[in-house]
Amino acid sequence: MSDRIHTLSGYFHEYQKSVADPENFWARVADSFHWKKRWDNVLDWNFEGPDVKWFVNGKLNITENILERHLFTIGDRPAIVWEPNDPTEEGRTLTYRQLHAEVCRFSNVLHEKGVQKGDKVIIYMPMVPEAAVAMLACARVGAIHSVVFAGFSSNALADRINDCEAKVVLTSDGNFRGKKKIPVKGVVDEALDNSSSVETVIVYQRTEQEVTMKEGRDFWWHDVISGVATEHQAVETDSEDTLFILYTSGSTGKPKGVVHTCGGYMVYAKYTFENVFQYNPGDVYWCTADIGWITGHSYIVYGPLLSGATSIMFEGVPTFPDAGRFWAIVDKYKVNQFYTAPTAIRALQAYGTEPIAPYSLDSLKVLGSVGEPINEEAWHWYHTHIGKTKCPIVDTWWQTETGGIMVSPLAGITPTKPAYATLPLPGIQLAIMDTEGKELIGNSVEGNLCVKFPWPGMIRTTYGDHDRCKQTYFSAYKGMYFTGDGVKRDHDGYYRILGRVDDVINVSGHRMGTAEVENAINEHPLVVESAVVGYPHQVKGQGIYAYVICDMTNRTEQNLVNEIKDTVTKIIGPIAKPDKIQIVPGLPKTRSGKIMRRILRKVAEGSMDNLGDTSTLLDPEVVDRIIEGRIE
Repeated sequence: MSDRIHTLSGYFHEYQKSVADPENFWARVADSFHWKKRWDNVLDWNFEGPDVKWFVNGKLNITENILERHLFTIGDRPAIVWEPNDPTEEGRTLTYRQLHAEVCRFSNVLHEKGVQKGDKVIIYMPMVPEAAVAMLACARVGAIHSVVFAGFSSNALADRINDCEAKVVLTSDGNFRGKKKIPVKGVVDEALDNSSSVETVIVYQRTEQEVTMKEGRDFWWHDVISGVATEHQAVETDSEDTLFILYTSGSTGKPKGVVHTCGGYMVYAKYTFENVFQYNPGDVYWCTADIGWITGHSYIVYGPLLSGATSIMFEGVPTFPDAGRFWAIVDKYKVNQFYTAPTAIRALQAYGTEPIAPYSLDSLKVLGSVGEPINEEAWHWYHTHIGKTKCPIVDTWWQTETGGIMVSPLAGITPTKPAYATLPLPGIQLAIMDTEGKELIGNSVEGNLCVKFPWPGMIRTTYGDHDRCKQTYFSAYKGMYFTGDGVKRDHDGYYRILGRVDDVINVSGHRMGTAEVENAINEHPLVVESAVVGYPHQVKGQGIYAYVICDMTNRTEQNLVNEIKDTVTKIIGPIAKPDKIQIVPGLPKTRSGKIMRRILRKVAEGSMDNLGDTSTLLDPEVVDRIIEGRIE
């Protein structure tokens, strides 16, 4: 692993090189991969377009860098170790050799079903090894995968299928989640009633629930792989061909299809994985995310497997059958690097230290945090009780759009500070901007976080709507990528992420656009108007607080609140269900009709003594009524 940083001075040295000569820096990193044809030039870019191309005209297949590359050196090393939802069920291990065979087999299945280079395949599956096999098989045949978290509703799934005009859906009969058996195939059937592009559905049998299979369209996974050859020649892709589309909530209602490409994403995922987690050959690494999110893409599947790592894939939840489940798994597999979200840490913290007591956790070397800034109390609990004060915590900041980690300590190298993501990774040139568009130089400053130079793993476009990409990320500050996050750089030059500055709420590490939730609430026939804001939540980081104007005729408030929650669950999924719904007589609006969300946020947080200037409101009395009815 020639690109591994080993010391703090090594980090500063690499960082300086990456800023002084980015093209040579990334060319050196990319040289360690197998390319079918080397690139003509490293980088073409402008942020005006935006138009960014890395490793121009380079030819490769990312799966050859995961499978063939490791076949003869570490073929018998476990690649994916699967731990099922129920601890009494036997888990499974796929070595690199077995993973190669399964990916080749399923690649042949995709070919047989007419999937060609550039076709879109939706993956709506539980956390089983077949989901990773499906992703890699898509990449191998040059198809574009779009993984949709299997907790989203049929409407949300249909939106994504229609947006990318998917040809194939890969799914399961159902999912296990704790004690629950969740129907999945029925959700897909409902989504396909509103879609016309899908020709084939392949169903993995997981829960043995009764499902309806449509003849000619629906096939069982076990049937289609039966007797299929395990050799397959990977399709050549261009460095800038699309590898996957991943949909993320925006500040407007429609989800954005974030596009990542083959070459740059590959280089960045592996480089960040090895350096942030200080992964050594033979280590056992576990990221608890779902592959429906970018964290699962980059740090369960692509980053670890490109590095020849052993990656644990967990189907279940942290509290089933009890709140010691994570720690039981750590001891069972002797996990060295453990990567989870502050939400999970806070949820487990609430159970106290008793569930930890039976476990030694002495295999742990590195702890990681992802999805939102980790609060100090959770950081200390994690450090003390899980890491036994000996494991560095890498508090990683990044986004779906960045493809990989951007700001983070390097484990055991960067001195840490609770609640700080610390320093940018090599190649990441940050700028803190004020609202006037001026860069704030030096330390002890606070503003909006931007990036002023491209990095290989970055978003290339939003699928089918390049202008949306430009407006969302490249229009706020000329010549810069705007992250949408506020940030503070302290006296040591360390970065602390302060959260979203736009209308996006971070619920349990998952981004929910307020407009998306409002649109769902407004689907209820008795809702006249709604406004949604985030508020501090002890476990989730941010909760969803909805202010709703309703027609209350013949309805009790509690019934209506329950119906609204059901509506949101049906349209988006349980993850977007508001924690608090306050029925209000009106919303605080300016004379031009704009809702003053700032006031609603303050009320939701309980900071009513400092509402700021309300003189521009059309009806200031509405605020008093909202404060009176505030839900604790």
